[in-house]
Amino acid sequence: MHYLAFVDRVARRTGTSEERAVELTRATLETLAERLTGGEVLDLAAQLPKSLQGMLRPHPRTEAADRFGAAEFVARVAQRVAGDENTARDAVRAVCTTLHESITSGEFQDVVVQLPRDFRDMVEPALAPASRRR
Repeated sequence: MHYLAFVDRVARRTGTSEERAVELTRATLETLAERLTGGEVLDLAAQLPKSLQGMLRPHPRTEAADRFGAAEFVARVAQRVAGDENTARDAVRAVCTTLHESITSGEFQDVVVQLPRDFRDMVEPALAPASRRR
C-alpha cells in the first residue's frame, strides 16, 4: 500500500483530516517501535512505504522492547499528539487495522504476539477476517 492510501484510510477511520491522520499514524508507529524488539521493528518497516519506515525507528542501543501495557501505549500516543485517550485509542485501532491491510498476515501476527494481552482489544478489529472488517 502506498503512503497516501495508508494515510487516507487512517483519516477515514478516525474521521480526521489527512494532516491529523499523519500525526496519529506517526504517534502510533513511534510508540509501537518502543514496544517491539528492534528486529521486529526492522521487519515491520521493511514492508511499509519509505515515508512510514522513518516513523519506525528501533532504539539504537538495545534489541529489547520496552514492556508496557495497552493503557500506557494509549497514554504515550495521546501525549505525542496532545490529545485525549479516546482519540488515541481510536487512532491505535485505525493504524493497526490499516497496518494489517498493508503488510503480510504473518508479519502482522509477528507484531501482535509481542504485544500484551490487554492490547488485543485495541487490535481486535484488525485481527478479524477480511469479510468482517469495515
